[in-house]
Amino acid sequence: MTEDLTRIAEALERMSPPAPPRPDLDSADAFIWQTGPDRLHPVARVDRVDLGLLIGVDRARDTLLENTRHFAQGLPANNALLWGARGMGKSSLVKAIHGTLLDEGLPLKLVELSREDLPSVQRLLTHLRASEHRFVLFLDDLSFSHDDQHYKSLKAVLDGGIEGRPQNVVLYATSNRRHLMPRDMIENERSSAISPSEAVEEKVSLSDRFGLWLGFHPCTQDDFLAMIYGYCAAFGIAADDSLRAEAIEWQATRGSRSGRVAWQFFTDLAARRGVRLDQGR
Repeated sequence: MTEDLTRIAEALERMSPPAPPRPDLDSADAFIWQTGPDRLHPVARVDRVDLGLLIGVDRARDTLLENTRHFAQGLPANNALLWGARGMGKSSLVKAIHGTLLDEGLPLKLVELSREDLPSVQRLLTHLRASEHRFVLFLDDLSFSHDDQHYKSLKAVLDGGIEGRPQNVVLYATSNRRHLMPRDMIENERSSAISPSEAVEEKVSLSDRFGLWLGFHPCTQDDFLAMIYGYCAAFGIAADDSLRAEAIEWQATRGSRSGRVAWQFFTDLAARRGVRLDQGR
């Protein structure tokens, strides 16, 4: 009988998957959370630009830098929602601030989490909560569709659950939408509900759980040109008389002005001038 039980126990042990190894959070300053199986993938080189190259976002830059520096120093800090015009440096700002604080000698880890993996966020927080490090949990280009239930997982992280958010974790999200959901969805639910104010309260309240709302607006032509001149100075490219006209023509063909369009023009300019762009660290 004992031998039978032993064989059964050994068979069950062979069938069960081994416990995943504990992540080595000392191996890098940035990680990407991946599922199936769960793991924190270390990022040896973060794709970012220097903070000084982000033009036209001074207020958001200063506010987020101060909030993040407080957090890295062990002080209280707010979760932040960076919302607004596309291509205006929301994601770049988060990554640039992380690099700036590392340069200042403040130990801070950046962990990127995709929207599709939000249901696994509690498993991720279990790993982070047990660490002595401090983490910025980064959700890039976040938004939710009409039938998307992932927002419920995010609400629990921001301000809910019996455990609450770990003290060593702060959450930064970027989105083109102030309330993280389509405007027509808000209006449709409000118009068809018995209690219009309550119909969208659960979803609209998601953005209210961010302590900081930082808005990003379309840039002016002067800001657009200043971005390009800043890139030229940083990478040692002479800004000749033809540069302004070329930059204006480039943004006209794209039909928009933004930090992303400025960088795309500069990438083309650098290639034509034979200059390699070495960014990220």
